[in-house]
Amino acid sequence: MLYDFMQLIPGITVAGIDISQYAISNAMEEMKPFVQVGNAKELPFEDNSFDLVISITTIHNLERNECRNALLELERVSSNNKFITVDAHHNDEEKRRMDMWNLTALTYMSTSEWKEFFEKTGYSGDYFWFIP
Repeated sequence: MLYDFMQLIPGITVAGIDISQYAISNAMEEMKPFVQVGNAKELPFEDNSFDLVISITTIHNLERNECRNALLELERVSSNNKFITVDAHHNDEEKRRMDMWNLTALTYMSTSEWKEFFEKTGYSGDYFWFIP
């Protein structure tokens, strides 16, 4: 995605993290200077570093209290816009499918529970649901 942003918006400054050294080592060669190993719970960036912060299907892979920390970190490093995607469900059938499908998420909630969690945490960005 960082590569796509750089192609679409010449001159843009990008930065990315992944918890996996393997992912960083296997990043596109031209993107390696812009990516580093890191964790959403403690982002290695200064306050208000970015105009836009994006986290797609990452936050829910943390324990609930760590999700809170990660959302606070997104708020801290963003000077303006934030967007996340998290695993969620609307009803019992979607939750059942999530339980059967999900291998890595440690925290997934109903959409209404996520909205309440965002409000209590102070997350002010946009969001979208992944619902299997």
